[in-house]
Amino acid sequence: MKESEVISFIKKLPVRVGPPRLTRYEKARIVAARALQLSLGALPLIDISNLPKDPTEIAKEELRRGVLPITLVRIKPSGEKELVPVNKLLELEKKLFGRIEI
Repeated sequence: MKESEVISFIKKLPVRVGPPRLTRYEKARIVAARALQLSLGALPLIDISNLPKDPTEIAKEELRRGVLPITLVRIKPSGEKELVPVNKLLELEKKLFGRIEI
């Protein structure tokens, strides 16, 4: 994308609070929570036959594929809250940067 296209794309984004992507802290929190669920016996949402049996690696791959039904609550200093689905942020990150890095 050209710089002018990126700027106009960012202005039209549905995300009003925070960056139009997952921050590294949000990614870490999501992976940690999902890895805990997996280690306590939750069923994986993806086929894990070709993945290591490590819950953290499975959680990372689930996040990378965008199958986690998780919604973030982002809060501004003014108190304004916004619910943002993780899948929407992953789509935006892929459009803007061409990849999802976890």
